[in-house]
Amino acid sequence: MRATQAGWTMVGAAIAVVLASVSVRAADSTATTATVATRRVVVSIPDRKLAVVENNEILLVFAVSVGKPSTPSPVGTFTIVNRIPHPTYYHPGKVIGPGPRNPLGTRWMGLSLRGYGIHGTDQPDSIGHALSTGCIRLRNDDVERLFERVRAGDVVELHSERTEEIAQLFPEVFPEAVGPVLSDRPDNLSQ
Repeated sequence: MRATQAGWTMVGAAIAVVLASVSVRAADSTATTATVATRRVVVSIPDRKLAVVENNEILLVFAVSVGKPSTPSPVGTFTIVNRIPHPTYYHPGKVIGPGPRNPLGTRWMGLSLRGYGIHGTDQPDSIGHALSTGCIRLRNDDVERLFERVRAGDVVELHSERTEEIAQLFPEVFPEAVGPVLSDRPDNLSQ
């Protein structure tokens, strides 16, 4: 009987240790969930700018190209559904693999609106202009930085008007948003 009581005492102690461990893990899991960042990508179509906002703090701002008048960028709230490094471009009758001539550049982040995304470009001089077929284009260096910051499921807001929030995110009217420029890259400023 003593061996049985001792055995049950050991089993009880082991169960207590396991339960305590599970409670600690659950508490840690809850704490982690509570600190998950709220991240969104905000695009101002008239400013031709994109901001990454996390927990209401602006982390990054990039100049972008938006849809031209005949193929405007969509307006609304979407989510990122996929992220593809070195994408392949598909268009009826044309397939372009990864490389310097790929219109999607070096990264693709597909939106929940089929056929639209945020991507790089093989035409960096288009940045700051309304020249895309509706997608949001960034310079390849910029899209690579953005790609590292965002995840599938992140919210993307495309705004067609300068609201109070947009004015706070993008306080200046940038020259490339109101008229044509070659580029705002330092190496092109002397041109």
